[in-house]
Amino acid sequence: MSIFVTSDVRGGKIERIYANTRYPSVQEGLTFFDAAEKPKISEKAPIENRMLYYVVSFKPSHVFISRDILGSKPVYFSEDLTISSFKWYFEEEPMKVLPGEVLKISYDGEVIYRKTYSFFDVFEKKAVDDPAEEIIKILEKVKIRDACISFSGGVDSGLLAGIYDAPLISVTASEKEEEWLREAANMLGREIEIFRFSAKDVRDNLRRIVGSIETTNTLQVSIAVPVYFVTKFAKELGYNKVVFGQGADELFGGYKRYEHVVGKALEDTLIEDIRRIGEDNLERDSKIAYKNEVMPILPYLSFDMIEVALAIPASEKVKRVEGNVIRKYVLREAAKKVIPKEIAMRDKKAIQYSTGTYKILEKLAREEKLPLEEYLKRVGHGSGS
Repeated sequence: MSIFVTSDVRGGKIERIYANTRYPSVQEGLTFFDAAEKPKISEKAPIENRMLYYVVSFKPSHVFISRDILGSKPVYFSEDLTISSFKWYFEEEPMKVLPGEVLKISYDGEVIYRKTYSFFDVFEKKAVDDPAEEIIKILEKVKIRDACISFSGGVDSGLLAGIYDAPLISVTASEKEEEWLREAANMLGREIEIFRFSAKDVRDNLRRIVGSIETTNTLQVSIAVPVYFVTKFAKELGYNKVVFGQGADELFGGYKRYEHVVGKALEDTLIEDIRRIGEDNLERDSKIAYKNEVMPILPYLSFDMIEVALAIPASEKVKRVEGNVIRKYVLREAAKKVIPKEIAMRDKKAIQYSTGTYKILEKLAREEKLPLEEYLKRVGHGSGS
């Protein structure tokens, strides 16, 4: 529950603001934001703020609203100047601030300025001599304090664990995955805290999870379950910041489907996926983080890292070597400089499958004698809160 703002407006003038912000959002005077630092309030905000952010600021003549170019953090609004990170807060369907958008709305509810910046207004391709070294350098610049790492035992979180001296945590329903997580942590010379969730845990928390992400889409829910549990587990362990590996698949070619695309089509697909990462992934994860009042830290989505990734040819991300296809090739080459090869080269399933989440959801649906899609819709009915 990041930001909830209701404005009392009379005669085109604001008389009172009713606001409720919760961590990780911040209120400074009449400015509300979620970002690593206070965003600049500017008509060029998506260009000038090289970070993931949302910002809402009440000015004498208007309300200023903006989101980063990836659309990592959701913001909705209505004509009566109600503003929130969640749709359920509104009586009617709200409008959504778009990724890279800057809005100025008068206190009469009129949009007096609106501009949406494009992906390449913000990012540019830069020459990179040694991509693997550059990846490591950029990750090392990210300062991690009082946080834990969501560790999955693969190259993305493994590289982060190799660079950052932060505790490792994980969640899974799979005994086999838990064994690997402990083995991988041991290879790194690290301890790890693991929460093994059950079908009962999923059933007991599913309505809250679906209500948090505000969709019953099967893919979204199956990913949201382990993300919810890891943020909840982190909070129970005393952490309010969690380092995630999100963005590595889109930037460096990690999805299985990339194996069947080549040449310019692969380049275009990778760019489109990073452009859509907010809508496809980050909004969901932000809503879960807001629900559990945890700050996600996403080192792979620093803007410097995105520009490095844009400079790397797609053929070096999804590389064909002696008849084999190696996804995230350049990231694995970077990781091998820091962590054991067994972790750097491990081919990992998607989180909903590796953790056993999808099987549990199917089991719960079968118990109710419903298709999974219908089961989730029933769970989600009236779940907003």
